[in-house]
Amino acid sequence: MPDWSVSLHEGIHSLTAEAWDACAGSDNPFVSHAFLSALEDSGSVSRRTGWMPRHVSLHAPDGTLAAVSPAYLKGHSWGEYVFDQGWARAFEAAGGQYYPKMQVAVPFTPAPGPRLLVHPDAPPEAAAVLADALRQICGDTGLSSAHVTFCQEQESALMAKRGWLHRLGLQYHWHNRDYQSFEDFLEALSSRKRKVLRRERRDANAAGLTFHTLRGNDITKPEWDAFYRFYQNTVDRKWGSAYLTPAFFPLLSERLGERVVLMVARNGQETVAAALNLLGKDTLYGRNWGCTGNWPFLHFELCYYRAIDFAIAHGLKRVEAGAQGEHKIQRGYVPSLTHSAHWIENPSFRASVANFLEHERSAMTEEALALGQLSPYRQDNAAE
Repeated sequence: MPDWSVSLHEGIHSLTAEAWDACAGSDNPFVSHAFLSALEDSGSVSRRTGWMPRHVSLHAPDGTLAAVSPAYLKGHSWGEYVFDQGWARAFEAAGGQYYPKMQVAVPFTPAPGPRLLVHPDAPPEAAAVLADALRQICGDTGLSSAHVTFCQEQESALMAKRGWLHRLGLQYHWHNRDYQSFEDFLEALSSRKRKVLRRERRDANAAGLTFHTLRGNDITKPEWDAFYRFYQNTVDRKWGSAYLTPAFFPLLSERLGERVVLMVARNGQETVAAALNLLGKDTLYGRNWGCTGNWPFLHFELCYYRAIDFAIAHGLKRVEAGAQGEHKIQRGYVPSLTHSAHWIENPSFRASVANFLEHERSAMTEEALALGQLSPYRQDNAAE
């Protein structure tokens, strides 16, 4: 990369918020300096959790900042939602050392978005140069691999042309087809599915709970304290690890303000459930949820239906409800492919992974098509 310069940063504060966000843009909240700094400053991202920041910056030949990437050294594969533990076991069984590796991602966040964050005034080749730089870092520092997860489709295509391996995943997203109300959305469904959703909403709203949508400064410390308990309950039920610390959520609210959307359910004065969302330019991103007690259809009401209500009211194009969950299809969230790019430094191992991914991509595409046949939409109103 003649005349281009690359630097690694051991913390997001090595770059100013103004400089970082000039590259990241304002469309996706997860790659903002505010979100990434909240992860670091709260101790959620740290050596303790195995996510060690090594953010990458790229300067153009004229010395201006051309691009950045959120990058981390990882000694494990937890908190990524794109699973490569099988690759690690295979490589180590053959005598290799898979960890540490480089992860270009938003920690603990399976939300698709840009990962090669290019300044709008950067030279047109900046994204390609950054992709090559990430690959070169592996060779120069002895890392086994680099993984750019939940990136944009055009980013994975660019990187595939430069030798990276392309991987597909599957999520479920709701698309707004200019609906004017939730009832308008229901009319796009088949009669049987429409009845199911109406019954679920009716039963959820007949349990004596009240529902509230809180944003920014409306979210008080007691609400965040309650939400952290819900978060821990959810983690415990799923046998996971509570990476996010109690300090993270108030910091997030402080730094992202009105882009933080918390849907809460209260039983009298007591908050018994909440769902955390972040607001992008045209998308509402569902992230964490939790509750105490057993309330009929409360998860669907808070996480899916109220998110749809919010998206319609604010003219958003999509709701992205996170990873996994075929049950989302029957509630209007359709299968959507996600993309990742992977660089494996060892040539023979790279060839083996490439062969695996070729078969996996075919299977994933077939699965998305098959799941699409389960769509609840009327055939004359098929969603995107």
